[in-house]
Amino acid sequence: MEKLTVAFVGCGSFARNFVELFQVHPAVEKVYVCDLIPERAKEYSEKFNCEIIPTFEDILADKSINCIANFTQRHLHGDIVIRALKAGKHVYSAVPMASEVEECQEIVKLVKENDLIYMMGETCYYYPCAMYCREANKAGKFGKFAYGAAQYYHNVDYISYGNRPNEGGMPPLLYPTHSTGMILSAADSYAVRVVAFGYEDQENDGRFQGTDNQWNNKFSNQYVMMLLANGATVRVTEARRFGWFKPSSYISAVYGTKGGYEYSNAQHILVEMDTSLDRENAKLTDVSDYVNSYAMTENKNHPDFKNLVANCAWQGSDVSPIQEPEIARLPESYGPISNGHMGTHKFLIDDFCKAVYNHKQPILNAWTAARYTIPGLVAIESANKGGMPIDVPDCGDCPKELM
Repeated sequence: MEKLTVAFVGCGSFARNFVELFQVHPAVEKVYVCDLIPERAKEYSEKFNCEIIPTFEDILADKSINCIANFTQRHLHGDIVIRALKAGKHVYSAVPMASEVEECQEIVKLVKENDLIYMMGETCYYYPCAMYCREANKAGKFGKFAYGAAQYYHNVDYISYGNRPNEGGMPPLLYPTHSTGMILSAADSYAVRVVAFGYEDQENDGRFQGTDNQWNNKFSNQYVMMLLANGATVRVTEARRFGWFKPSSYISAVYGTKGGYEYSNAQHILVEMDTSLDRENAKLTDVSDYVNSYAMTENKNHPDFKNLVANCAWQGSDVSPIQEPEIARLPESYGPISNGHMGTHKFLIDDFCKAVYNHKQPILNAWTAARYTIPGLVAIESANKGGMPIDVPDCGDCPKELM
């Protein structure tokens, strides 16, 4: 069992939420930081009391560094990760996995051939709604999974890359894993065919005009229907021009042959068939207090509760009852450190550190990441072709002997 020496690649606004989580993890020996902009690396070095590695090439050449934490711009992930894996480094990467199907396939190939650990840090896998739907599905409350819907609504003016040159016009389905990570994990299946459409942006602000971005993309919102390997269908919506900001990532509905789940703002509802009743055979259970964060539940009688929830109150570091089993396995050193994204950051970094230390693939491994990422990339092509149905390449399951 080898301790981790981790180099952060990219010192932007998001990465700062994770440095300390790596530093205090009992499986980590040392953390370095690296950024193309020296001032950013210097700020991180001073804030977190860690050394600077000048360039990514220096990281690749340094044999003492066995892991990278990739927090570069979204569309650069594939190249960064592939180069790191070829250099023999284990990789933790922010989402998405990559921007091309071939890059995703190459990452899976390199992980297997070089016996390395790759993990995609998809926060929404540990979102309470996703955890609840997985739990309910596994318990048979839905019967056979038939249909589900998930979405990531994040207005372009309020997203981190929205005003960067060119990057603001990125196809929404290039970044699908918040939605797919929730609904595909709940369905316990993967996409085999997609058909997608898009909303042609009409704001003329230089972001989604096609010729004004590097993807030749004109869609600010994209919608994809996926046929799954288990025969079910799911709908994913990735929207950047909705006038609806928070909560941005959630499962709105799951339906099966025996029951279903529905969500709106702060209310989570389970409906099951009850054949013991003579007339009405629907049993409705409000599971909101189990799925919502403790802080949200404590404030549910607040006079402005609904508006506060709509503006993302109590959805940062606060955890929910359904997350308790995951909280119990975290190292004690994580206790006082702030969390984020509905209390998910600690789960992710603990997963990766333990995976590398024990040399066992994490839940969000390369094979899973490919299944969450590739359907969105294929759906971009479908939308560009006016909704043409397209088969989704599959990299298969993670080999059981690696888990």
